[in-house]
Amino acid sequence: MLLAIESVFSVEEALEMRQQLAQSQWVDGKLSAGSQAATVKTNQHLDDRTELAQSIGSRILAVLNAHPQFISAALPNKIMPAKFNRYTEGGQYGAHVDSSIMSLPGGMGQMRTDLSATLFLSRADDYDGGELLVETQFGTQEVKLEAGDLVLYPSTSLHQVNPVLKGARICSVFWIQSLVRDNQQREILYELDQSVQTLTLERGQGDSEVSRLTGIYHNLMRCWATT
Repeated sequence: MLLAIESVFSVEEALEMRQQLAQSQWVDGKLSAGSQAATVKTNQHLDDRTELAQSIGSRILAVLNAHPQFISAALPNKIMPAKFNRYTEGGQYGAHVDSSIMSLPGGMGQMRTDLSATLFLSRADDYDGGELLVETQFGTQEVKLEAGDLVLYPSTSLHQVNPVLKGARICSVFWIQSLVRDNQQREILYELDQSVQTLTLERGQGDSEVSRLTGIYHNLMRCWATT
């Protein structure tokens, strides 16, 4: 499932973060890439250890951990601290699949990457090109969202970032280990949860059918959760 979540942050909040990041020192993105990715990656990233990167990253994760749609879709168990990248004219990232296992900072162990996420911090009309292309069962999906919007997609997907022809594309990227490893099972749970939430608003939490569907949701979670 490829899911665009609108207005995780307002446009103004996203641009505020982008302006803060613009004052930072960016380094060659190849330094953070694996051996295969380094051959197709032409961008810049922010050192994760800087106070600014950690501060903005914590702000992003705090919002996501309280965002109902993100929680419903991702069912997060572990989230890799947010990273920040910048693509300027000529910058691109060729077709690749994200690493399956990543090391958490501070010696906190490792995590499996089930979902990849991109939070757009630049306005869509601030740069030409730079579309995220994600291969799905329905063909290649092209994603270029407004500042403050987020796209969530399976980390198993082959994806790439088209060359930026003009301007600068600044984003935050991170990865999620989900409580439900299987993409199809996670999508079923998301659709069911969205229906339960809609029916709850229409009928009230005490409605018998709402209670029945809520029970089905939790019983499926018992079957499929990996923790």
